[in-house]
This record gives sequence, structure tokens and C-alpha cells, in this order.
Amino acid sequence: MSSPPAKPSSSSSSQPQPSPALDSLSVSSLLSGDLDDDDGGPGGEEEGLGDLEVNPYDGLPFSSRYYALLEERRQLPVWRLRQSLLENLENHNMVLLSAPSGTGKSTQVAQWCVEFALSFEFSHGLVCCSQPYPEAALSLALRVADEMDLSLGLEVGYRVPHDDSCTPDTLLRFVSDALLLEEMMSDPLLRQYGVVILDELQERTVPTDVLLGLLCDVCRQRPDGFRVVLLAHPTLAPRLAAFLGPSVPHLSLDGLPGEPPDQEDGRGADVTASGGVEIMYRELSSGKEPASAACHMVLDLHRRGEEGDVMVFLASSQEVEECLVLLEKECVALSPQLGAVRFLPLHSGLGSLTQRVYESDPGTPPKEGARPDGTEAGGVRRKVILSDALGEASFSLPGVRYVVDTGWQLKTVYNPQIRANSQVLRNISRQQADMRTQRINSQRPGLCLRLYSQARYQAAMTEAHCPGVVEENLSHLVLLLKRLDIADMGQCNFLDRPAPEALMQALEDLDYLAALDDDGNLSEVGIIMSELPLEPPLAKALIAACEYDCVEELLTIAAMLTAPSCFLAPEPSREEAAVSVWRPLMHPEGDHMSLINVYNAFLQHNEDEAWCAANFLSHAALRLAAVIRAELLEVMQRIELPVSPPAFGCQDNCTNIKRALISGFFLKVAHDVDGSGNYLLLTHRHVAHLHPASSYRCRQPCPSPPSWVLYHEFTISRDNCIRIASEVHPQMLVELMPLYFLGNLPASDGKEMLMELRQSLAPPSGELDSEAEELNRTQKTAATHNQSSTELCVVQ
Repeated sequence: MSSPPAKPSSSSSSQPQPSPALDSLSVSSLLSGDLDDDDGGPGGEEEGLGDLEVNPYDGLPFSSRYYALLEERRQLPVWRLRQSLLENLENHNMVLLSAPSGTGKSTQVAQWCVEFALSFEFSHGLVCCSQPYPEAALSLALRVADEMDLSLGLEVGYRVPHDDSCTPDTLLRFVSDALLLEEMMSDPLLRQYGVVILDELQERTVPTDVLLGLLCDVCRQRPDGFRVVLLAHPTLAPRLAAFLGPSVPHLSLDGLPGEPPDQEDGRGADVTASGGVEIMYRELSSGKEPASAACHMVLDLHRRGEEGDVMVFLASSQEVEECLVLLEKECVALSPQLGAVRFLPLHSGLGSLTQRVYESDPGTPPKEGARPDGTEAGGVRRKVILSDALGEASFSLPGVRYVVDTGWQLKTVYNPQIRANSQVLRNISRQQADMRTQRINSQRPGLCLRLYSQARYQAAMTEAHCPGVVEENLSHLVLLLKRLDIADMGQCNFLDRPAPEALMQALEDLDYLAALDDDGNLSEVGIIMSELPLEPPLAKALIAACEYDCVEELLTIAAMLTAPSCFLAPEPSREEAAVSVWRPLMHPEGDHMSLINVYNAFLQHNEDEAWCAANFLSHAALRLAAVIRAELLEVMQRIELPVSPPAFGCQDNCTNIKRALISGFFLKVAHDVDGSGNYLLLTHRHVAHLHPASSYRCRQPCPSPPSWVLYHEFTISRDNCIRIASEVHPQMLVELMPLYFLGNLPASDGKEMLMELRQSLAPPSGELDSEAEELNRTQKTAATHNQSSTELCVVQ
């Protein structure tokens, strides 16, 4: 929409229609107040008023709600930058806009970019807004469709992993950054888009950082019909401005520290906040758990009886769920006179259920004596939102008066040297702490309770949190960039360059998986792997399943491993009950086969939610697994890979499944060093244990721990468990991957055992000599490849 129509009773600006007349008007003049009609009399504007009331995107009259929301939008702080942004879009390919959280930039800039595209009748393409969190893309699409008076799924839509509401005619698309990056594989210049918005750049996710560099190149190759708008928090703006250079205009909306920001989404709250925000530091006593302290703080705030919702920031989604259970138990003992309180979790594991935080009704029927405004005699109705880092910037909630910040976050950091993730509990950054304070959005004076000392805020917390490109496994990223014909990683301009050892390890892993040819480019296998929306080892295992005639089974395993865990964590008092209902689903051949049993049982019970609840299984996770499996099957059929008929149940099929898994996960093999379940991981010599929910530990009678296992995941944490493990025979390792296990595998007792096994199965001496010669040649090639990879990894 161009200049948003005002209410019929006031003066208004012209509303452009998709017609040739638009060609004679510049965007700035079209959207400026110079085109306002001075004649405010309704009689003289009857014909023009009819045009103003028609939505240019769907041709229908505007509703009364549109005008109410328009008035709220005009009060947003970011509205001051509207004219400047549109003028800069006329003359520049790229524009940087920085504003604090809660000022309205995510919802408003997207609509202004649609207005800009409309002025060209969308001849240059559609509008796409990238979000680091899929949940935020869904939330913004809902809100913006409401503000534009359009239908979600038609003119405005969203596209996130495993959920796509867009049609070919969708004008404004909110997409996750990972999917936009994948979209560039088939359309490197993004020719279907005229404007791309990169939002929440301060989150520093790997896809967003890579898109930033790639879009700079797209702007150079599409100088006339392509625009990029970058949205970031002011703390990152100086670095971005220096990175982009003086040719990129920077529009800034500075916010005062501690000032209560206005609402980003504008969801039914007055956008003019009065009063200040008080920040209180409270260092916890030694031994006091931050999560427990936050729960008690919430209860204390509720007992005070003052109005206002509460938002609590915790370290992880697991901590959110634990606090939710604790608060619901404690709430039972509270006096009914305090009023109704509703506890709502907010984290990425909830999917579309995150939208419940916007529900205005606490969900309990009003008690006798309740007032029309929702308050009760002797109490108030209150929402308490429990969130992890997801709630820092992506969700702006009306009515939040109190913020409780524990100051911690649980991060998963990848270590390329040992090829394993580590769960690290660390301080948040000062930028995150300030953004959490800015979640306060109330007409009354707000209060942010920081459960740490001011000295910790100033000294122990970094200025900004660490970018993902230096903390995550880069194998999938390198695979995508290779698909984009970026052979040298130095060609990709990063805001923060990845560590050379991380890039080297990613290249090495892809080479082991046969995804690269001798020149370092994608092989045929690598091209197919890049088509599958899976992590590289799982993609390679699925491709190998075509050779071993177990595609149906590997599709199920891949879907179950990609979706969140389907096994719910029961309360301690119900752990034995959960294990007892899981036992019939556990397969003697290992956890991978057990996943197939669970999925098949889910289908046999018609995807019944009650059956899932009775068996301590997540209905949402299993439904998502079904969606992922269908998507994978569609991709395999599209690229014409053979799909074998199901044969699960026979021994040969189980053996073939393990062969396919070894083809992708041969780097994740461990052997029992003492016969008691202490597993030494071959690639980095860490000792780990089977997860307590593994079929090898839950079946009755409990079997002896398998000597050799292939596992899906190992995370260095308090328990050091390997998850989803299945027994494999060492002979299969030697037969399927001899060049790795007998050549490149670091020296260890496990390697010696495999060498001895190979000698016992040795072919005639002539063949053995040729194999030894091949192994030596492979080791020399690997050394040369590592040296050349080091040179490629000097990132500019």
C-alpha cells in the first residue's frame, strides 16, 4: 500500500492503484503529504473517498479494524523513518536501518517495502522478509496480514521449515533465513524478489551472516531492480556500517537506555508508554539456582497485587518447562483473592503454539465480582511468560510491566577438533540484557529484576553475543556454498570470519562422505546431498540406502532424527511407567530400529493424540516427523532416486539399514572398553555412556552393552551420553570404510582391533599389498588436501 489511508473523517493522501499512471510519479512524491487534498469536506470528496477505501492488494474495501490499527502504527517510533526509507530505496540498492527492539521496525518496514514494490506494480519482483527464528516469521506474518487488512496465505504468507502458507501470488513473504539461503541454490540472484529484508541481524545466525555477504553480491549483479533492507539493533549498527561502506545509507532510530520501548507488533496495546523503567540488580546467594529464584520472584510479584504481566528469561527451553511445572504447582497454594494467573512458555520447541502468548484472555472464567476491565475484587488477572532467548527480540507483548532476567543462556557450541557439540552455560551479553529490559511495554512504570550483580553486567558480560559462524558445525553451510559455485570460501564476505580449522574440518568431513571430487568441487553424490534438507551424514546415509534397498526405512529414521525427540520427559515419579510402555516398542537391534517401531505404531493408531499421551510420546514431534518424511520422499522422487519397497522386520533388512547408516555416520562409532558400557569414541577418544532411554538400557531382561555402536549424537555435558545408538559389527566397518578405519583413523586401541580383524580376514598377499599401497596413497592425498584446504580457508 502507498500512503496509508486515513480515517474518512480526516484529510488523507492518495492511494495508488496498479495502473500506468504510477509510472509518472516518484515514490517519494507519491507517499509524501504534498499530495494530500486540502478539501476536508466529505461532500467534495465522495468520488475520491471511494477509491481510498479500496485495498489495492485485494480490491476489497478496508475494514474498520484497518483504520484502528493504522492509528496505532502511526504512533510507533519507527514511523518517523518511513519517508526517509522510501526515498533512499529510490536511489540505493541497499539501506541499513537500526532501531531498538520494540519500536515497530519488523512489522512496519516490511509494509513500506510492499508499498515501494507496488509503485512499480511488482515488476521487479515480490517482497521477502527473512527472520532468524521460524516462530518469528509466523508471528509477523499473522500481525502484518492483520494490519494490511489481508488474508494470511494469500497476499501475505510465511515459509518456515515444514510449513509453507505461500502461493505463487503471495506479495509479501516472511521466511526463515535458512530457507532463503537454500532458495538461492536454485535461484542465486533471487530474481523472483524485488526487495529482500534481512531482519534481526544482531542475532548473528549462520544463514543470516552468509546471506548478508551473498546479497551484497546480488546487488552488484542486479543494480536496477533489486533492493535490500537491513534491520538491526543499534549496538551492531556501527560494525555493519563499516562493513558495508559509506555508499550504503544508514537510518537510525536511537533509543535511550532504560526507556520503555513501544510495541513492535502493536498487538492491541497503547504504543505510548509513560513512566520509566527501573533496573534492579540482585545477586543470588551461593548455591541458589537462578531458575528457582526466578520462580519465587514471580510469585512475590503476583502477591504484591499490582497490575501488569511478567516476562521471565531463563537459560534454556528445558529450564522453561521445569519452571512451568514448578509455578503451576506453587500457584495452587496462592490465595484466590490474588486473581487469576496464567503461565505461558515461549521457546522454539513449541512451533505454532508460541502464538498463545498473544491471547488476551488468561483462559480462566471470570470469578464472581470481576470488573469489566478484567480485574477482580481483591486481585488482578495476569500472564506470566517464561522464555529463553527467543523472546528477546522476536516477540513484543503488550502489557508486560515486569521482566525477570536470570542472565544465563545454555548454548550448544561445536568443537571441530573433536567433532562434537558441547552444552555451555554462559553469561548473556550486555546487548541481550538490554534487549530483555526493552521487553517492558506498559503504561505504568516498569521494573526489570536482574538476578545478578551490576559488576557482572559490566565486567563478565561481553558487548554482544558470539556469532554462530564461529560456534557451529559448518559442513552443511560449506555444502550449500559449494552448490552456489563458491569453490573458495574466501570469496564469501563474512562479517566475522569462521575459524580456519572449522572450515578445514567441514571440507574434510565432506571429502570423507564422497561429496567432493579431486578438485574440491561437488561430486555427483555431493550435488544429490545438497538437494536433501538434511545434515550431510544423514543425507549420505539416505543416498546409500538406495544401494542397500532400505530407502523406506531410512526415510523414517531420517525424519525421526530430524524432528524433535518423540519421547517425553516424564516426572521422576512416573519414569518407570513411561519405560514400561516404551519397552514393547524397543527393537533388539538398536535405537534406530526402535524409532521405526515408534513411527509405525503411531501410524497404526491413526496418529491418535490420546495414544501418544498414554505412551509418553510427543504427538507434535511425531506429526512433524510424518511431514518431514513426506517432504524427503517428494525430493527423492523429484530427483529420480530409486525407492525400494518396505521390508522392515527381516534380519537382512536390519543389516542393510546398518550398512546405510555406516555410510553416513562412520565418524560416529564407539567401542566398549571394559564391557560395562564405557564407550570410547574412536574419532576423539572421549568416553561416553549410553543414554538412559536407550533400548539397550531399558529392555528387560537388560542385555549386555554391545561391544561396538554407531551413534547419532554426542554432546559434552554433565552426563556425556551418546544418543540413538545401534550395535554394529566391526567387520562391517572394515568392509565398508577400509580407507578411513585402517588409514585415516587416529591411532587407538580401537584402530588396532580393526587392523587385527582385517588381517584375520586378509585376502591373498598380492591383493593385500595393493590395498596397503592404496591406503598409503590415500593418506598422502589427505595430507595434501589438508594443506590446500588451509590455503582456501583464509577468509577475506
